[in-house]
Amino acid sequence: MTTELKTETAHYFRELQDRICQGLEAVDGRPFHEDHWQREGGGGGRTRVLLEGGVFEKAGVNFSEVTGQMSEEFAKQVPGEGRDFTATGVSLVLHPRNPLAPTVHANFRFIAKGDKQWFGGGADLTPYYPFREDVIHFHRVWKTVCDRHAPPVDHARFKKWCDDYFFLTHRQEPRGIGGIFFDYLEGDLTKTFAFVRDAGDAFLEAYLPILQRRKALPHGERERRWQEFRRGRYVEFNLIYDRGTTFGLKTGGRTESILMSLPPVVRWLYDYQPEPGSREAELYDYLKPRDWANEPS
Repeated sequence: MTTELKTETAHYFRELQDRICQGLEAVDGRPFHEDHWQREGGGGGRTRVLLEGGVFEKAGVNFSEVTGQMSEEFAKQVPGEGRDFTATGVSLVLHPRNPLAPTVHANFRFIAKGDKQWFGGGADLTPYYPFREDVIHFHRVWKTVCDRHAPPVDHARFKKWCDDYFFLTHRQEPRGIGGIFFDYLEGDLTKTFAFVRDAGDAFLEAYLPILQRRKALPHGERERRWQEFRRGRYVEFNLIYDRGTTFGLKTGGRTESILMSLPPVVRWLYDYQPEPGSREAELYDYLKPRDWANEPS
């Protein structure tokens, strides 16, 4: 990958952070707090967090551009020769206040190590209550993006990759209703970058219409307790399986920025099962992977 394209990649991710934050601030009514940080070893980033907003209980949108060396142990787990690496990307997790509005995650990144360089990323939705039109909308946006770059981009492959990746093996349970996920995309990096840009640009289109429909719906303590319970699954995934969390912590990233993805209030209940026939129980049916993008509206 040329130096020019590396620079262009970082510039795009920085600008994407700006646009996403502007879109979210317009909905929430409060601004993000911004921290600039430097990484020992090279590079740094901008962490933006919105706490106790009008719509978001906690929202984080991060940009980073870092260089340095991986530990010998971690370097063996990552493609490419040697220990030197560069990485840049944008990562976000949004936790709305209203339990009827879903949590969403997205990440788009470029990483180079030795003789290897690749793009990764994706977006996935974690609802607490099932709304069919929301799930279909989210998946259709990503299918449309993928189809614009096919081949080599394959929506069916990226969707399955997402379903398989965001799965809590220890509970035999999906985290949410999926979306798209991809990693180690090499080949023609110019074409791949065009796809990544298209996907990044589509994030607000995929999420904001859902948020607008759900942010003000009435709810009570029952819905709040369920939201907190299901948030526990989110925490378990991020701390046990998430590649971004692992990569950040094992390459000396800023801990506060890495763990900004965790929700502020979570509840763990012993062996809790929702009441059969309830809307809470219905969620589990929605978590089963299906071809949502081609479901009738």
